[in-house]
Amino acid sequence: MERKRGLTLTDVLITVVIGLVFAVIYSIWGAVYTVLQPLGLHLNELVYGMWFIAAVVAVLILRKPGVAILAEFAAGAGETIVTLQFDAFLMVYALLQGLAVEIVFAFTKYESTRMMTAVWAGIAAALITLPLDWFYGYLAEVAAWNIILMFTLRIISGALIAGVLAHLIYQALRETGVLKFVGSRNMKHHEGL
Repeated sequence: MERKRGLTLTDVLITVVIGLVFAVIYSIWGAVYTVLQPLGLHLNELVYGMWFIAAVVAVLILRKPGVAILAEFAAGAGETIVTLQFDAFLMVYALLQGLAVEIVFAFTKYESTRMMTAVWAGIAAALITLPLDWFYGYLAEVAAWNIILMFTLRIISGALIAGVLAHLIYQALRETGVLKFVGSRNMKHHEGL
């Protein structure tokens, strides 16, 4: 059965629900990030990848253009609602992180559900945060070795949390059978590494 390329209303609703579920997780995850900050050496960056996961999970499930951007935007917007703190910068981060994930999956024509594709998407989302942090933040005042350490840990986190963990979530959902009515019905694409 050939799948439709455009987003249907069902696709949009599923994507927004995924984003909103992760919005709640994101708002809670902020406490984990904050607790790790005082430990130094940017150990908190090892959990930063959680903020990219909604886009990767959504695009693994639906495999359609626009899903990653929509999911990440819904998660970012939802996080501001849950925490009752509107943050325009967070919306910019969410849109660009979703775009970075979109680019990786576009290279596979949205057909891959392989773990390495998810890992590359998580890495891309982490990489897009560097110019954003530079533009919006404080990085011009930080030593080069410190920036390298910070972003190395963030990239590792993007690969492991937004990549590997997102893929494991996708696989677990697939094995339950809950995904048989969403996303691609073309099962010729092999899962795995």
